[in-house]
Amino acid sequence: MKLWQKDKASLKEVEKFTVGLDQSMDMYLAKFDALGSLAHIQMLQSINLLTTDELKSLSAELKNIYKRIETGDFKVEEGVEDIHSQVELELTKKLGETGKKIHSGRSRNDQVLVDIKLYLRFELEQIVQETKSVFDLLLEQSEKYKAHLLPGYTHFQLAMPSSFGLWFGAYAESLVDDVITLESAYRIVNKNPLGSAAGYGSSFPLNRKMTTDLLGFDDLNYNVVYAQMGRGKTERIVASALSNIAATLGKLSMDSVLFMNQNFGFISFPDELTTGSSIMPHKKNPDVFELIRARANQLLSLPNDIALLTTNLPSGYHRDMQLLKEKLFPAIQSLKDCLRMMQLMLSNVNVKENILEDDKYKFLFSVEEVNKLVLSGMPFRDAYKKIGLDIEQGKYNPTKEVKHAHEGSIGNLNTDQIKRMMNDVLSKFGFEKADKAIQALLK
Repeated sequence: MKLWQKDKASLKEVEKFTVGLDQSMDMYLAKFDALGSLAHIQMLQSINLLTTDELKSLSAELKNIYKRIETGDFKVEEGVEDIHSQVELELTKKLGETGKKIHSGRSRNDQVLVDIKLYLRFELEQIVQETKSVFDLLLEQSEKYKAHLLPGYTHFQLAMPSSFGLWFGAYAESLVDDVITLESAYRIVNKNPLGSAAGYGSSFPLNRKMTTDLLGFDDLNYNVVYAQMGRGKTERIVASALSNIAATLGKLSMDSVLFMNQNFGFISFPDELTTGSSIMPHKKNPDVFELIRARANQLLSLPNDIALLTTNLPSGYHRDMQLLKEKLFPAIQSLKDCLRMMQLMLSNVNVKENILEDDKYKFLFSVEEVNKLVLSGMPFRDAYKKIGLDIEQGKYNPTKEVKHAHEGSIGNLNTDQIKRMMNDVLSKFGFEKADKAIQALLK
C-alpha cells in the first residue's frame, strides 16, 4: 500500500531502491506517528472535517495502535511502504471509510516532519537524563578523590601536579557546556511543523495552534516553506549537539586508556569490566573505553554526514532527506549506549594512591618551588632562573607540597558551582510541559 499510488505500480527495482531502509527506520517513529495523528484528528473535528463519533472511533483505535507499538506487537507489513501507510491501513481495515479521512489537511511531508520532531524531542530528554547521570557520578568521584594527586601534562610531558578531583570535575563541567548545546537543539526541535502540508500550506481552515498545544510544543514553525526547509537543518543541529557529548566521552575514554596502561598505572578496573587476550594471559584490555572512543569519533562525523546529504538542495522536499534517518536514528542509540557504559565503568574505577611519591614525578613541583621564592619576595624571573639552575646542577629538592586555593584549583574544586550551572541549564528545557501534553493526549 502506498498513500500516493493511483492506477500504476512502480517497477519492483524502483520500489526496492526508493523504500530502502524506511520500514526499519520508521519503527523509531511509529508511536510518534500515532501521537501526531491523535492531535491531528482532534483538530480536524474542530473544523468539522470529522464528526464527533468519527473522532471517538479513530482516537480509540490510534491509542490501541500506540499500545501495540509500546509492547512490540506492531510492524510495517511486507508490501506496505512506511509507518504512515501502515497506520492508515490498519485504521481503514478496522473503521472503513472513517480511516481514510485521517489524512485530510496534511501531507506525508509534514507528517514525517512532526514524527521526527516528536521523536527527537523524546530522545533528547532521554539523552539529557543519561548525561545527567554521568555528570552526577563524575562530581561524586571528584569529591571522593579530591586529595589524590595525579601528574598533569602539557605536550604530553610532565608539567604540574593535578588531582583526580580536578580530572573527574573537568569532564563534569565539560558536560555542562555540552548540555547547553542540547538545550539549544531542543528549542529548535520543539516547534510544530504540522499543518505545513507539502510545504505550501492547505486550503483547509487548519487550526495549527491547537495541534501545537495538544502535542506540547513550545511554538510553531510558522512559515510553511520554512517548516519544510527545517528538514535536514534540524537533524544537523541535533547531530552537532550530540557530537559535543561524544567529544567529551571520547577524550575521557582516551585518558582512561592511557591511565590504565602499565606505564602509567593510575587507575584500574575489575576483571569483569575488561577483556583478555587469546595468547597473552596477563592482558586486561580497555575494550569498553576503546569502543566508546571509536563510537565518539563516528558521532563527531555525523553533523558533516548530514550536511553533505542536504547541502545545495533547493527549498522544498527532496527524497535525499529519507537517508537522514539512517544516519541519525542509530547514532542516537549509540550515544545512549556510550553514556550508560561510561557510567558503569566510572562506578567501578579503582584509583591508585600516592602516585606522586615516585621520584620520577619530582619535577612536577618545579613551579611550586618557583612560587615559594616569589612569595618570599624574589622577582618571578629570578626565581624561575634559580630553580632552573638548581635542576641542571642536581640541587633541586622539592617538598612535594601543593597549596592551591583559588576557584577551580586542586584545593577548591567548586563542585557546588559546577552543579549549579548544570541545574540552571536543565531548568530551561521544560520537559514537563511536553510530557504532560502527551499523557493528556493518550488518556
